[in-house]
Amino acid sequence: MRVAILSDIHDNLWNLASALEIAKDADTLICCGDLCSPFVIDELAKFPKDVHIVFGNNDADLYRITAKAAKKTNIHLYGEFFTAMFENRRVAVNHFDYISKPLARSGIYDVVCFGHNHEYEIAREGRCLLINPGPIMGAKFSSGKWEDVAPTFVVYNTASGEVEKFAVDPRNRPITKPGTP
Repeated sequence: MRVAILSDIHDNLWNLASALEIAKDADTLICCGDLCSPFVIDELAKFPKDVHIVFGNNDADLYRITAKAAKKTNIHLYGEFFTAMFENRRVAVNHFDYISKPLARSGIYDVVCFGHNHEYEIAREGRCLLINPGPIMGAKFSSGKWEDVAPTFVVYNTASGEVEKFAVDPRNRPITKPGTP
């Protein structure tokens, strides 16, 4: 099974659209939070299979995000924590790095996915694989200042255990100006 994993969208629909196009052949999609606005649900719903979402600290309008998601058959919201079995892998998803790392150390899960710090990371904590796909937004905040980084996501293969990193090129954004064909 191929699981696309992304995080920290922060309303960047352009990078998200590119990521979804690249990931369209994955068997499912996990979003580790920080969609930000309800309209991001409409873009995530374009993914052709199930989308599993946990909330992050910047998902402000939970009521409207939840209301939009309820109208989409492939969107599944789980609050701040989600667990599943994907093939024989026990997977946990939470937005926060400082929660996810102790989850990995617990020995309960094979894979723990998270975001929040906008830092791409693939690591092991005992036998558990930690996956932070990096920010779809394309920025991180180090020492209180904004820094542009590559917008990234991953595809995790449950059979092989391999994680494939993808970077979205923000320059490939489709731009439509009013009055042009």
